[in-house]
Amino acid sequence: MTPKILTTDARGRLSLGRPDQHFIVREEEDGTVILEPAIVMTELEHRYLANGALQAEIEYARSHPEQRQPRKKRSWSFSSIP
Repeated sequence: MTPKILTTDARGRLSLGRPDQHFIVREEEDGTVILEPAIVMTELEHRYLANGALQAEIEYARSHPEQRQPRKKRSWSFSSIP
């Protein structure tokens, strides 16, 4: 990557040219600032990605649709909850 020189605006801000992107920011002891592109995910997504056994089970179920069993219909609905 070719180094770029960025200049702060009157309020001390830099424009990275990428709207709505998230970064992890680290500042080294010498003042160097490191921006690492990041994504934000839910706790549930994180737990799924960390669970290889669950991923394998879901992949197996997707590749064998003939083994699917219909769910039981529930006797209530969300609209009936006060």
